[in-house]
Amino acid sequence: MDPQQLSHLPRSPGVYLFWGDSQLPLYIGKSVDIRARVLSHLRTPDEAKMMAQTRRVDFIQTAGEIGALLLEAQLIKTHQPLFNIRLRRLRNTNSIRLSANGLGLTPEIVSSKDTVIGQTDGLYGLFSSQRAAKDKLRELAQGHALCHALLGLEKPSKRGCFGLQVKACQGACVGLEERSTHDQRLLKALLEMKIHAWPYAGAVDIVETDGDWTEKHRIHHWRYLGTWSSQTQTTRTHTQTAFDMDTYKILVKPIMLGTAQVLGVRS
Repeated sequence: MDPQQLSHLPRSPGVYLFWGDSQLPLYIGKSVDIRARVLSHLRTPDEAKMMAQTRRVDFIQTAGEIGALLLEAQLIKTHQPLFNIRLRRLRNTNSIRLSANGLGLTPEIVSSKDTVIGQTDGLYGLFSSQRAAKDKLRELAQGHALCHALLGLEKPSKRGCFGLQVKACQGACVGLEERSTHDQRLLKALLEMKIHAWPYAGAVDIVETDGDWTEKHRIHHWRYLGTWSSQTQTTRTHTQTAFDMDTYKILVKPIMLGTAQVLGVRS
């Protein structure tokens, strides 16, 4: 890689792309300081193989960090770079939903194929597979003394679940604990994983500025639809037709905590 390229890298937010000899990028990353982040790759021994294949680095500046995160996720899903593992495109997203019957609350794993995640209340956690969701339920059972049988992780037994035998369950499965008490612990354990339904009536713009440069990121139902730039007076479109786990994780804190500048969009 030509050292002169490195001297031209900006000290500002944006996305950078490492290119080798092929038509596809080797790696795509983001930073609030592009130059510092790119230079850090050169000093990381674990990335020596990637850097040995890199011939040039390109960059796209953004007005802020949210724009960099959204653009990075979009480009990785589009180009599938060799050295990017996270942010790859997922065909399906899973979540946990509690269903109520006459006895109490029972977790079930639902899929984005049949549930509108991001627009439906009462969903907890985002998982790339049903197995990952079940693993999380096992983790919660261990940490909160929950019953594997009542969580649907093993078949019910008159003797109680395996956790009861090893004193890891408080016995709701055989009546030693009130089911409502067990369910309260389950709700508390899931609460921090709650998936927020879209809090606006329609689409909004998240506004970021850098000096006299303004970018507006159009979002609807947690889907990223594109970015308008005051520099070019044009919109970079990105029609996200389905709920995307990575986009949600980028946006949920700035929106729900009110740290992002949000403008309503007239229909």
